[in-house]
Amino acid sequence: MSQSPLELRHLQTLAALADTGNLAKAAERLFVTQSALSHQLKALEGHYGAPLFERNTKPLRFTQAGVRLLQLAREVLAQVGEAEREVARWVGGGSGQLRVAVECHTCFDWLMPAMDNFRAHWPEVELDLVSGFLTEPMTLIEQNLADFVVIHDAPAPRPGVVVEKLFSYETVAIVSPRHALAAKPFLTPQDFADETLISYPVADEMLDVMKHFLLPASVRPKRRNAELTAAILQLVASGRGIAALPAWSVLASLEKGYVMAKRLGREGLFCNLYAAMPESLSRKPSMQDFLGKVKAGG
Repeated sequence: MSQSPLELRHLQTLAALADTGNLAKAAERLFVTQSALSHQLKALEGHYGAPLFERNTKPLRFTQAGVRLLQLAREVLAQVGEAEREVARWVGGGSGQLRVAVECHTCFDWLMPAMDNFRAHWPEVELDLVSGFLTEPMTLIEQNLADFVVIHDAPAPRPGVVVEKLFSYETVAIVSPRHALAAKPFLTPQDFADETLISYPVADEMLDVMKHFLLPASVRPKRRNAELTAAILQLVASGRGIAALPAWSVLASLEKGYVMAKRLGREGLFCNLYAAMPESLSRKPSMQDFLGKVKAGG
């Protein structure tokens, strides 16, 4: 066999493919095109003379050769990460503080595990949450009141601020199994017109369903607010109204049949989360590691 073509980027590709379950999401995580990622994998398969994963399977399944290389990827990437963290600590890049601000209520479902994971690897960094839910989180970066802000939708460019896409997600309508809308395959904006929308106590422009689905159709349903996701689901289940939440935030309730999810529109409503950070801190090893952990959490 000729010299191995394996590079760190190949190992990162295999790990991303295993974590996300498909080429499109792996490419998104690695900031490359799907075709480039596919070409990279085919080149590896050509070198080894064997497929690395089974095409057109859900969930994605690695072949024996793929499993072995994925095992290598996990081991090597863990060692590389640990070595980089140690070097950063030696040269002073692993200390200081990291203040995190969050624009959305449901972000904590995946953000807290990422923060716990980060603390285990960077004990010298003081990781803190900026209290409260903020309507203008980008200004916190500019005023040096936060170092990492999670926001909906891509913000306008600002000098000295770096923005990174975290991941895409689907916002779905949540209805009681006994609600008349439960029989519909998907909901239209007009379906909300005579309903009560149960949501977090935030402005219309901070709700995906209002900003991207209802307001463009000039639909403004009655609103009822609740602070907690659990309270929103309880109100929906008891027939007090309907809601719209990220699909990943209600999986447990959907699996139990407590409530039902319906797509918003025939094609569904897909939105993005972004992270903003000061340009001066964006390349610090600790910030890059935190960014990676947050992306993986989504």
